[in-house]
Formats: sequence, C-alpha cells, structure tokens
Amino acid sequence: TINNMAYLLMDMGELQEARPLLEEGLRGRRETLGDRHPNTLSSINNMAYLLMKMGELQEAKPLCEEGLRGRRETLGDRHPSTLNTKRGMALLLKKMGELQNARLLYEEGLR
Repeated sequence: TINNMAYLLMDMGELQEARPLLEEGLRGRRETLGDRHPNTLSSINNMAYLLMKMGELQEAKPLCEEGLRGRRETLGDRHPSTLNTKRGMALLLKKMGELQNARLLYEEGLR
C-alpha cells in the first residue's frame, strides 16, 4: 500500500520522498474512513512524526493535537495508543521549547 511504501522510505531516511505518500494516504483515509477512525488517527500521527523528523515542528503541532484529541475521544485517556500519542505530543512540545506544557503531558501519562 501507499502507506507501507512511505514507511519504507522513512526507514531509509528518504523523508522528502515519503511525505507526499503519507499525505495522500492520510487524505484517502479521511475521505473513506472519516476523521475519527483508528486508521485515520494512525495516519495523522504518522504524518506528524514525519514532519517532526523533518524539523517542521510548527506544521506537525496541529496534527499532533488533532491525533491526541481524536484518540482521547475515541479510545479514552488510558488506552496504549492514546498514551503513545500523548508521549509524541510531549516530545514535540519539548523540541519546540514548550517545556512546561511537555511536562504536563508527561505527568498526565503517569497518572
């Protein structure tokens, strides 16, 4: 699938080549599955992760926020996927220098 090819390219370090594939995969999942489907939420998080790896932190932030919001709404705060997304959001905030907000998310994951 298109997403598998994008993940392979990411593993190979070819981030620029992976980006349009992940974008297309996310667009397709939004159209066919809806914004809150678990597969769409995974695509949102994968796109945010790629953008973080590319250093596009400002662009990654709204996707991280959307992914976390979606996982909280559909899976709850304690689900492993939600906790993983929360960790990714905290890492992004840390990289952006928003240390207090990152701390709050890390602490939330400990409760």
